[in-house]
Amino acid sequence: MKNLSRRAWLKTSALGIGAISTLSKLPLQAASSKSIDYVSLARELPLPANMQVPMRARLLANENPFGPSPKAQQAIMDSISQGNRYGHSDAQYLIEMIAEKEGVKPANIMLGPGSTDLLEKTAIALCRHGGNVVSADPSYLSLVNTAKAVGATWKAVPLTLDQSHDLDGIAQSMDKETKLVYICNPNNPMGSITNFEAVKSFCKNNAPKAPIFVDEAYLEFLDNPQEKSAVNLVAEGHDVIVARTFSKIHGMAGLRIGYMVATEARIKSVTDMVRSTMGLCITSLKGAIASFQDEAFIAECRSLNKSSKEFTSEQIHSLGYQEIPSHTSFMIFPIRTSADTFAKSMLAQGVGIRMYAIENQPWCRVSMGTMEEMNYFIDALKVTEG
Repeated sequence: MKNLSRRAWLKTSALGIGAISTLSKLPLQAASSKSIDYVSLARELPLPANMQVPMRARLLANENPFGPSPKAQQAIMDSISQGNRYGHSDAQYLIEMIAEKEGVKPANIMLGPGSTDLLEKTAIALCRHGGNVVSADPSYLSLVNTAKAVGATWKAVPLTLDQSHDLDGIAQSMDKETKLVYICNPNNPMGSITNFEAVKSFCKNNAPKAPIFVDEAYLEFLDNPQEKSAVNLVAEGHDVIVARTFSKIHGMAGLRIGYMVATEARIKSVTDMVRSTMGLCITSLKGAIASFQDEAFIAECRSLNKSSKEFTSEQIHSLGYQEIPSHTSFMIFPIRTSADTFAKSMLAQGVGIRMYAIENQPWCRVSMGTMEEMNYFIDALKVTEG
């Protein structure tokens, strides 16, 4: 097992041999301390252009097919007449609600139009004078790409064989030039998780060296998500930043709202450069307030997402595919044909998916939709497979 390369593992996965969950947590390769021009192991591939086919199953953007909640929709409709007013007071109300839930002070909360906006603003604030960002690979790259755009370099640490973060490797890659560490947990695009207690321990030990950004966009798809969050570290005074979004389980991707939790000093380091609530509209704020309180809707979405994943996993296994065990609202698996051929076939049947090249091998990432949409996906996969 110690000599099993990542490439060999990928080939094994593509053939559907072996169970990923039993693989040991071994680093796949050493992380370079001078990764200035590092190219990610995972590359998102463009979908075929000019495919003018009605979409029967939109499964390409990790959107919640069941949201926004009816209560959020009503709140949004009721707020339209107030569109001539700024939403600062509603923003403050939402901040106070979030602070109470997360066990911090309102001064520890910053709102933004989605969590990606907050990732990027943080990267600008912390990396505009250079230095480096350390993160896992493959992972979500918005923060990394923004940091690189403003002058920082990226020190990428490959995931372990079970697709969790190599926390020891990340710690070893940190140096005096590290301005930010980024951990996406659960991780996108792999759908995997890293042990939550291990992440918290890592943060406690390493936050004194550099701020650690923990992206929890998909956390709420897990059972008892609050127990798994790193947010309590902020209340303890650690230099940890935790991001959440209303784009995923709340079903508000098109309404653009999210938040991050951090120490007052860290929040100030960002808001000294950019305004927080000015980019939010009153409809989104009202919708978020209503959705935040609609716990029954969130629980229902969590259950429906789980059912879709179980069905999809069982079906793709019957076709000889093996996905990375997913803890999110999507799953990813290696395919046997070229990415272009696969995507064209799926799109021609009205099924939207996302394609990745991981170590130059094609993978399909499919978001969880309604059960009807997942049946469309499986039917299209059978045609493509045939």
